[in-house]
Amino acid sequence: MNNRLQYLLQLLESAPTDSFLLFAVAKEYEKAGDQLQALSFYETLRDTNPGYVGLYYHLGKLQEQQQAHEKAVLTYKTGIEIARKASDFHAVGELNAALLNIEDPEE
Repeated sequence: MNNRLQYLLQLLESAPTDSFLLFAVAKEYEKAGDQLQALSFYETLRDTNPGYVGLYYHLGKLQEQQQAHEKAVLTYKTGIEIARKASDFHAVGELNAALLNIEDPEE
């Protein structure tokens, strides 16, 4: 386990529902190649703060890598709705592109 991940996990002990920390830990596990731990932290973030817009693209991509395409489609669609409600049109565009790519990868 790298020093950054250890530090983030220590911070998370004091604030177990901190959205930024949950996301950062998930990304660190993802970078380290531990998809199951990354998925667990993304799902915890989704459960504790479903309005965290940045989550949906990364969770969907991880689900795609795990060949869970139906879950990824649902994740992208949910993220699009949440991003629209938050008026985060950049995220809407990214999620729409990811959704289009998974639904029709030839285009």
